[in-house]
Amino acid sequence: MTEQDLFYLLALQRIEGVGDIMAKKLLTHCGSAEAVFKAKKSQLAAIDGVGTNLLKNLNDTSVFEKAKKEMAFINENNINVSFFLDDDYPDRLKHCIDGPLLLFSSGNINLKDRKIISIVGTRQITAYGTEFCRKLIEDLAPLDPIIVSGFAYGVDIVAHQLAMEYKLQTIGVVAHGLNQIYPKTHKKYVARVEENGGFMTEFWSTANPDKENFVKRNRIVAGMSEATIVIESADRGGSLITANIANDYNRDVFAVPGRVTDKYSQGCNNLIKTQKANVLTSAADLIYILNWDIQKETQPVQKQLFVTLDDDEQKVYDYLLKSGKELMDIIALHCDFPIYRISGILLNMELKGVVRPLPGKLFEAI
Repeated sequence: MTEQDLFYLLALQRIEGVGDIMAKKLLTHCGSAEAVFKAKKSQLAAIDGVGTNLLKNLNDTSVFEKAKKEMAFINENNINVSFFLDDDYPDRLKHCIDGPLLLFSSGNINLKDRKIISIVGTRQITAYGTEFCRKLIEDLAPLDPIIVSGFAYGVDIVAHQLAMEYKLQTIGVVAHGLNQIYPKTHKKYVARVEENGGFMTEFWSTANPDKENFVKRNRIVAGMSEATIVIESADRGGSLITANIANDYNRDVFAVPGRVTDKYSQGCNNLIKTQKANVLTSAADLIYILNWDIQKETQPVQKQLFVTLDDDEQKVYDYLLKSGKELMDIIALHCDFPIYRISGILLNMELKGVVRPLPGKLFEAI
């Protein structure tokens, strides 16, 4: 991603009415953020969801000054920026339709070919929760997973600390810009976290840790992880929101059971009772359900097709073989097809038996 690309992407984010889903839709149709700003009104008006107000807002030139200021912060503080199609963007988060357009990060984060799990829970962690978390991370350490959490009080900070103790990479996903730390008492952990992983956010330096930002943050925690683990939770709490989001993303969720009389086991027990989470009694449960104990060393085999694909279909098929499961919009963007065209191509390929649709508007090659 060039500086110019980043500038226009930042400007696009500041257009009122453009969220992550709409931004991706605009990029799919126009090809780039710069092209969105230079597109004719008639071209933009033809895009589903673009109305009169958004067309008017796209003429707001004040967003360029805001983008310029944020770029200065990014450059001055050596912030890494990942576009949702970049290789260093969390792979599983790419498959979440509402995943952030851009992610800002600091530290030494390396996500390539890594197992990633999130550990969340109450801010009032008990001795039982702390001991369970310690034993879990200790037993998982030989598998070298990345431990993701929200850098908050309680379960979050315990998970980060234990990950570092067992020399695992850990990532704190925060609900504000990278120019601050919340809670402030956790400033003492920042340097160690950045040495052993780092921090990640979708928020600009102008964003404060407002209440609504924590819910948005939770979808990143859930979306980038293979599984979400709830250590302890009361019958209501942010960790339950994260668990529900993980379920919506078709991710595995695990909950640690506790006594029915314990306040901070009620949320976990309810997740298990309503079949929204697997019971987690030890690391072995997670290893078994996620198939982490099965080492597959087989080489990929090129599928021999006994059907004829035209040039467009072959282009899509080759892309899906390389990328794996992918959203229709992202396929269109990568293969340089308008969205109306890609839907027809995928339908023909499905009828030919070379691709199959998956939940969440995903497609994969067969």
